[in-house]
Amino acid sequence: MLTEAMAKRITLDFLKTESASGVILAAAALAAIALANSPWAPVYFRFIAAPFTVQLGAFTETLPILDWVKEGLMAVFFFVVGLEIKYEIMRGELANPRRLALPVIAALGGMVGPALVYLAINAGEGGAPRGWPTPVATDIAFAIAALAVAGPKLPPNLRVFLLTLAIVDDLGAVGLIGLLFTDHLRVMELLGALVALALMGLLGRWRRAPYLLYALGFVVVWGFTLKSGISTSLAGVAAAATIPLEPRKPGRPGVLEDFMEGLHPYVAFLILPLFAFSAAGFTIRGLGLSDLFGPIALGVTAGLFLGKQLGVFGASALVIGLKLARRPTGATWVELYGLSMLCGVGFTMSLFIGQLAFPLSDAAAAAQVRIGVVAGSLLSTLAGMAVLAWSQARRAREP
Repeated sequence: MLTEAMAKRITLDFLKTESASGVILAAAALAAIALANSPWAPVYFRFIAAPFTVQLGAFTETLPILDWVKEGLMAVFFFVVGLEIKYEIMRGELANPRRLALPVIAALGGMVGPALVYLAINAGEGGAPRGWPTPVATDIAFAIAALAVAGPKLPPNLRVFLLTLAIVDDLGAVGLIGLLFTDHLRVMELLGALVALALMGLLGRWRRAPYLLYALGFVVVWGFTLKSGISTSLAGVAAAATIPLEPRKPGRPGVLEDFMEGLHPYVAFLILPLFAFSAAGFTIRGLGLSDLFGPIALGVTAGLFLGKQLGVFGASALVIGLKLARRPTGATWVELYGLSMLCGVGFTMSLFIGQLAFPLSDAAAAAQVRIGVVAGSLLSTLAGMAVLAWSQARRAREP
């Protein structure tokens, strides 16, 4: 059985890694934007569009590097997200029904609010309603990093609330990806993925199964899913659900914790920065005001900056007002509002969903998505950090 001390250590390590990762993500995104608007822009765009072939036995696939990062490496990111979701459901905050109401309903409000704001801007002629899922997700790494910088002495329950909300948010985003962005389903390949998942589930019954077998199982599930036409993000989350939580020896972490702790640094410091570098770059050359301030860019920006804070804070205030939940212990209304602003940092997931909604073949729309994601996330970060820093300074002045 996982002890409470071990559970707290795992959560603390996760938060520390996310905080450091947020800084590296920001640097990778800024580097991409700078390169895309520099004399080296052709080199940058040729790099992310360069075709690359992967062959493993009978499996052969040729995709641009950007798509390999999105469909290949990001599947590992979603695998870790799935591990974190399962851990929180079984051992963490999501295992306690009394603590679930506030972050779950706040997360739902934080998905509905941005979608409605985006649709309101894109409902008319010239709009692009299909992009409404783009601003619904929160980037855990950026949000946790901003909270750590702006409010290191704020109540720790605020961090747990943000982490739980973002995990529920990610689960909802993965569901939307599966429902909305599966165009051509290949049944035989999907059946192959389901069989491989079933075998991974059976493997979990073997308490001393080598970790390599789990890794091979994940690769097989990923390969079948890629060929089936379904987003490989679902393969990552589904494969994570088969990983057992029970420890092999009493007092020791289980297979799930070992995978989560082992993979999380690589995801945080390598995969996500590489995705940010390949996905965030956009050029303003050739773009007019109609592109910079087009309905997609404005919808994503407003969805992240306005829709998120209104949805999260409004849903939280409603649940607390109805006495279905209480504010995070020690937190004020101002701090809860500042945290709601930080939820508008949708960088990684928003870029990922935006690429699914607007492929690179639609260059103008893809550029607007990136402009909107960067602008909305930046506004949310600065505003949320300012509110939280002001609240912390006020706390320091209190006797």
